[in-house]
Order: sequence, then C-alpha cells, then structure tokens
Amino acid sequence: MCTSVRSQENDTCKSLFGIIRMMFKDFLVCVIIQLHAIFDFSVDLLFGFYYNGRAKKIPSIKNDLLLMSASELAEKIRIKKVSSVMVVTAFIERAKEVNSVINAVVEDRYIDALEEAKEVDMVIQKCENIDVIKEKKPFLGVPFTTKESIEAKGMLHTMGLLSRRDFHSQEDATVMNFVKNAGGILIAKTNIPELNLWTESRNNLYGQTCNPYNTTRNVGGSSGGEGAIIAACGAAVSIGSDIGGSTRMPAFFNGVFGHKPTEGLTPLKGVGLRQTDYPNSMAESGPICKKAEDLVPFLKVLVGEKVSLLKLDTAVDLKYLKIFYQECSGDLRASKVNSEMKTALLKAVQHFQEITGSATKIKIPGSQYSYRLWRFWMSQENFDFKSSITNGKFRANAITEISKLLTGHSELTLAAIIKLIDEDLLPKENAEWALNVTVNMKKYLMDKLENNGVLFYPSSPFPASYHYTAYLRPFNFGYWCLFNVLRFPVCQVPLGLDKNGLPVGVQVVAAPFNDHLCLAVARELEKTFGGWVPPV
Repeated sequence: MCTSVRSQENDTCKSLFGIIRMMFKDFLVCVIIQLHAIFDFSVDLLFGFYYNGRAKKIPSIKNDLLLMSASELAEKIRIKKVSSVMVVTAFIERAKEVNSVINAVVEDRYIDALEEAKEVDMVIQKCENIDVIKEKKPFLGVPFTTKESIEAKGMLHTMGLLSRRDFHSQEDATVMNFVKNAGGILIAKTNIPELNLWTESRNNLYGQTCNPYNTTRNVGGSSGGEGAIIAACGAAVSIGSDIGGSTRMPAFFNGVFGHKPTEGLTPLKGVGLRQTDYPNSMAESGPICKKAEDLVPFLKVLVGEKVSLLKLDTAVDLKYLKIFYQECSGDLRASKVNSEMKTALLKAVQHFQEITGSATKIKIPGSQYSYRLWRFWMSQENFDFKSSITNGKFRANAITEISKLLTGHSELTLAAIIKLIDEDLLPKENAEWALNVTVNMKKYLMDKLENNGVLFYPSSPFPASYHYTAYLRPFNFGYWCLFNVLRFPVCQVPLGLDKNGLPVGVQVVAAPFNDHLCLAVARELEKTFGGWVPPV
C-alpha cells in the first residue's frame, strides 16, 4: 500500500512538474515575443526619425488607359477602340514620369516598342477575324515589363553584378518568348537585388528602387522593380519569378496581385542564370498585375502547353470551398504579425465564412521552421552561388569579402556578403530532419485542402518597412518562402491600404494543380474589397 501511495505521489509530482515546465515555456515565449515587438518598435522609430520628410510623391495618373487591366486593353486594341501605339505610348510616358522618383526601370526599349506597336496596328487593320487574334495572341499590342534577371534578346542581363555590367542576352527566356508570341510588347526591364537573392531590390550597378506608396519604403525582392512599376502604372502586366517569394513579396509591398504557380509548370530556361530547364526546382515564373482578371490569361501564356495540367477554365462555386486560415507562422525569430495585417487576413476569412458557412483555424506543423527549411532546399537547387556571384571568375569567400568590405574594396552588396557568410561559416541544416518535416507538412496540408480547399496565410508581419531594415529582421522572409518549400500554388492578393497608406494583403494557397481556386478567390476578394489602390 505504501508503494502504491508513493507511486501516486511520484505521478502527481511529475504531472505538477510538467505543468510548471509548460507554464515556464509559455512565459518564455511571451517574453521573447514582447522583446521582439519592442525591438521592432525601436527599429521603426529610429529609421522613422531618419526618413522623416524624405518621402517623394509620384505624379498623379492622368490617362485612364493606365488604370485598365491588360486584358481590357487587349480587347480595346482588337476591336480598334484604341490603337496599340496609343496604349504603348501612354505606358512609356508614365514609366518615364515615375522612374525619376522610384528608380524601377533599369533598361528600356521604348523606340523599338513603338515600332512594334505600329506593326500591330497594321496587322489589326487588315485582320477580319478578331476571334483568331484573341485565341492566338491574347495580349496583342499590350506593353509589359520584366525583371532584369529574365533574359530578353539584345538586352542587358547583368543580374545586378558589376562583373556582368556589359553582358547582353543572345536569346529570350522561354517565358519571354511565350509572352512575345502572345502579342505582348516588351517596353523595359526592371531592378533586382544581386543574383535575385535578397528581400530588397538594390545593387551596386543600378542603385535602389523605391516604393511608389512611400519612397522611404522597401519594394521587396527579387521582382521589386516589377512590383513598383506595375503599381505605379508604368506597365500593364509583368513577368515575375519566385524561388522564395520573389513574385509575391513585391506584389504585397506594392499592393498588386502576384501568383506563384504549382511546381514544375513554367519553363525556367533564361530565368536567372539557368541555361536549361530544371525539372526539380522551387522556382516558378508568374504574373504580376494590377487587376485579378489578368491572372488566368497571363498564367496560361506563361505555362504554355502544360496548361492542360491545370483547370484554369473550370468554374468555381465558392460556397463549396473549404476555408482554412493561419494567423502566424510561429517562428519566434520572425516579427509579430501586426494588428492591421491580422485584420486584413480575418476580414478575408470572415467574408468566405459567410459564403461557405465555416472557416477552420489551423497551424501547419513545422511552419515555424519556414526559413530553415527553405535554406536547406536552396542547397539542393542546381545553383552555385559562390561562383555565380563573381560571374564564374573564381569562388567567392566570406572572410575575403568581409575584409574587402571593411576596406571599401568589395564589389558586392552587404546582402551578398551575408549570403557568403551563411554558405561558409554557418552550420548546414540536417538533411534528414528537413526532409521529414517537409514531407509531414505537405501531407498535413494536402489532407486539409484536398481539391476544394484554400488556406489564407499572412503575407508578412507588417507592410513595407523602411529601406535597409530587412537586415535587422531577415526571418520575416519565412512567410513567403514556406510555399516554395511546399511547392504549392499561392496568390498574393491586395486588400487596400493601412493607416499609413501602405498596401496590406493576404496569401491564398491551394493544393498542387488547383491554381484555379487561388485565382477564383483572388477575383472575389478584389470584387469585395477593391484590390489594387492607385499610389497617388
């Protein structure tokens, strides 16, 4: 009997100890979150003092053509309501007008674009069957832009590197060729970070791109120039690329739409430094646009013949969708999701809860490791950063570049040097752990979403922050890169502006090959909450 009593006492003690340990752990978590919040507040306060009064306004929009979707412009050109020359001229003039403020365009082909527009108008004048044009060349005569890292024949392809300052592409990237064949007219290329690998679009060759909503703020990376020029109405539509949020992050910071398709759908030849298509990559090209109606037709163009793998023309009855949402990643190293971002997410959830009758809050197991998992999977990509950062001249070394930086002789940005430090000096992620966590995450989310579910996920802890503050909170990047790790389709949807006039939004995720669900939800959110808001 004494033994039984002692056993019960031991069990009680263990149970009590377990409760105390859990309470202490929860207390520590709360302390870390609050300390991080204080740190973020201090960063914003100090940078706010520095940037106070330095913001510049972009000129107001005077031509209504600039406000239209690429699809609407294409239709007006086809039925001869406007000429391609009129449309291309309007966007060229706007790009010139805003670029002195935001520094998004790094190389233009305005003269050639206008000549191509004249040729389009002659073709349309002679064509008697508009339906054939719509089917074969859905964006005939519409001006578009792309990031500097996507190859366009005859144009610079420096990747933001001083060592490649004179490099010109000999041919188009496959996705570039697709858009040109669809009738699009390339007018310019835009700014990126070095080798596309940072969350701000700044390099030593072209300088820094500024946010059109507030020029003291970040535009994101690596398609930052694209997000800025689309939001400012300097182009009708854009080709972005996304290996860790590079389409969605700039779309979010600049208040426009951006979609990362299901894995393996868009060809990667000519995107970045890829000279062939890679069958196994986290990277995808995708559309960046002001209006949700452009997402499906432009995605069809970028996907090419693989479009048959998707159901982009399938009607979606929204009331039968299963709705899930997650309010934060759970990564203690990331900033806390602020109240306005949480409000934006929850108003989207509430709207769909009213449509469908329910919405389930979830926590993806392992989402707190988003950045670490992406870091591992980047090491599995067919890409040699240390060689590429020198344009193949030699393999860069962290210690050497730190020394050069301190003596003022480095040709690299601090972001590139941080990447070298990560490559050379920090421990690698455990492969078995990363594989297991990734598999479990995919299974969990596949079981939830199936073929009729969508997940609402925060775009970021907060809207576009001041330039350079990304160095002080790099783990916020995890909110985007998680879905590259999982390789699920995800659409960035704008949901208006916050109290400071900066864009807010939400990510909409579906199971692989269910991109049409993301895009249907994007259209509904735009219809309900207004979508893109002009930055003037």
